[in-house]
Amino acid sequence: MAGTITTTPMGESLEALRLMAWLSPGYPVGAYAYSHGLEWAAETGDVRDEASLAAWLADVCAHGALRNDLILAAHAQRAVSSAEPARIIAINDLALALAPSRELHLETSQQGRSFLDATLGAWPCDALTALAVQLSGPVAYPVAVGAAAGAHGMALPPLLAAYGLAFVQNLVSAALRAAPVGQAAGTRVIAALIPRLTRLAEAAGAADLDAIGSATFRLDLGSFRHETQYSRIFRS
Repeated sequence: MAGTITTTPMGESLEALRLMAWLSPGYPVGAYAYSHGLEWAAETGDVRDEASLAAWLADVCAHGALRNDLILAAHAQRAVSSAEPARIIAINDLALALAPSRELHLETSQQGRSFLDATLGAWPCDALTALAVQLSGPVAYPVAVGAAAGAHGMALPPLLAAYGLAFVQNLVSAALRAAPVGQAAGTRVIAALIPRLTRLAEAAGAADLDAIGSATFRLDLGSFRHETQYSRIFRS
């Protein structure tokens, strides 16, 4: 059965530590292998310094995948918390269908499957075991994270905020390898985006699925072109 949401200081600390573990770079989902189109953006000069990286990330957050991911994670968390198996399958199907290219589909489905398997192995519970049976095929990453949180009775607001920060941190890490951006600049970019992430997570938590949509056409097209990019170190 699902865990219960705890409100004691010890319970809050345990939940925060679990979130940090789930969304850390060391969690075995292979996030380091994906750049979400940033490698192609660096190749073409769209991302070339701190300012252009900040602008590119701000668009991905507000108008691209992150906003959709947060809405999907929120609905997945609620579906599992409310024991709606048919709904979680429909949410996952929608999430996978939103991937505009083969590489971005691989990015979300491989990480989602890996996350669900790793979490089931390290933090098993009855609700998560039942979920793994329902989602036996490809699983979108935000659905896997949201559903696991629901299975463990975790609160939604910190989950969405932590997911947003982890998303940005992973792409900044990719920028350090793919673009002429240093660690200090990357840290400043993350710090500048945190207020935006807070607002985005709050809004996504209250949004319905009809609010999903994106308008990052250059990123989407760049993802197709990345498949045949001559020199690359990322899978997306």
